[in-house]
Amino acid sequence: MDEISDKVKNQFAQNLPFVLYCKPNSDTVIGFFQQNDELFKVNNFTEKGFVFASFDGNQTYLIPENQSEIVSVIWEKKELTVSENQFGSFEEEAKNNFETLVAKGIQAIINDEFKKVVVSRKETVDLVDFDLRTAFENLIQLYPSTFVYCFYHPKVGIWFGATPEQLLKANKNVFETIALAGTQKDNGLAKITWEKKEKEEQQFVTDYIVAKLENVASEVLISKPYSIKAGNIWHIKTDISGVLNSDFSLEQVIGLLHPTPAVCGLPKEKSKAFILENENYDRSFYTGFLGELNSSFTTDSVSSDLFVNLRCMQIESASEREMTKAYLYMGCGITKDSIPAKEWSESINKSMTMKKIL
Repeated sequence: MDEISDKVKNQFAQNLPFVLYCKPNSDTVIGFFQQNDELFKVNNFTEKGFVFASFDGNQTYLIPENQSEIVSVIWEKKELTVSENQFGSFEEEAKNNFETLVAKGIQAIINDEFKKVVVSRKETVDLVDFDLRTAFENLIQLYPSTFVYCFYHPKVGIWFGATPEQLLKANKNVFETIALAGTQKDNGLAKITWEKKEKEEQQFVTDYIVAKLENVASEVLISKPYSIKAGNIWHIKTDISGVLNSDFSLEQVIGLLHPTPAVCGLPKEKSKAFILENENYDRSFYTGFLGELNSSFTTDSVSSDLFVNLRCMQIESASEREMTKAYLYMGCGITKDSIPAKEWSESINKSMTMKKIL
């Protein structure tokens, strides 16, 4: 990792963009080191590079392959010991505000405004002696089954994440995606039991994605739901794959999927309108998407491998040596059976993904 660490240091010193990332269950860290500070935008999704897109779709940026030095290194597994005790406190006002937001979402569902909505919150953590390269390495060690990344652009900022959710994997017209929902903290039990609320939430997501894809694809295959662990959190996951019709572009398919019901709600437009009106903060790149766009540097064929930006944080920085605050983002899927106090606890559990590396 020393080679990549040195390059990160040099990029920061020159205010040049870069991204580091490691795919799920991979032993390879890949780095894109852009050779200028231009902010490139994605126009039609035929571009090649690493894409970084916001929740609202208004900001879709690219670190281009042809403007970057690309480096890959193998990382070695190490044991890390992390304590959660130091992050046990929270502000009562934040708890009350979030539970009120959840209750408002439940009432809107009862009023038949939509079936599901995903509400979120933002939490600020003061940083002491935060080191970007160490934090990224710790993320890889702690969450090897997720898509781990560190993104920096002087005109965008610094973002970290360890997301368990794939938006879309596409190689020519063959695609893979997932439906992911339901959340519970790992309690060490051998068998995972899901309540009606979590099963229903996950089925909403699956049905929506399949319905959208059946209009643009053939041979859509759907796995049975199964439990998957990401860090100390369990989710319900369904694998979905198929073959896209020849008249559909990557841009159109991404438009159908993003934002998914797992980060927005169902129906999408009504739940999204509720989020924008009631969350009272800008999600920015949280619940956006990111990853390889039309990449060809690791394989013989052109492929895209995109992930939803969950379990993430934004870093406020005065310089490479002075990183002062972390802004953490956590969301919860709300159905008619949701309980505000439980959703608050779920958001606390999700916040630990990033807090463990601070």
